[in-house]
Amino acid sequence: MKRIKSFPRAAVMGAIMMTAGFLTTTAVAQDAVSESHLDAAKKVAVATKVLEPFDDILPILAEQTRTAFIQSDPTRAEEIVEVTQDVALKLAAKRSELNNLVYNAWAQAFTEEELIQLAEFYNTDLGKKLTNTIPAVTQYSVGAAREWQDKISTEMVTMVQEELAKRSQAQ
Repeated sequence: MKRIKSFPRAAVMGAIMMTAGFLTTTAVAQDAVSESHLDAAKKVAVATKVLEPFDDILPILAEQTRTAFIQSDPTRAEEIVEVTQDVALKLAAKRSELNNLVYNAWAQAFTEEELIQLAEFYNTDLGKKLTNTIPAVTQYSVGAAREWQDKISTEMVTMVQEELAKRSQAQ
């Protein structure tokens, strides 16, 4: 199990709220989806690696729980670490619940035929390259957007200052 030392609490809460949203939207729709439709959705989810970001939820929750209990009773730190680890391992079996919610989300968004086509694409060399490249391209794009935003912000402030100065001199 991967161990994370720190993670923004908001991200964990977002993941929990997203999961709760899946629960409410897919609970009713689950009955309408065939096993073959879910199987196609699972193949796409696996091929696109969409479940990987959720791998950290349980370790993060365990770390937060461990920290909270140790802060409230530091004298039992060793015992708290052991118990938290045991409980986290027991809860790991529940991960399939989240996976099924994600498969249902895919099944609700795409027809079975579309999922079959997506799975075929994502299992091609190009599809695999796309899946593996998207995180780096996204990270670069976000960084580039931030740099551009900073540059434009500075430019905007300068231009507004210059225009205000011109108008003040004209009066």
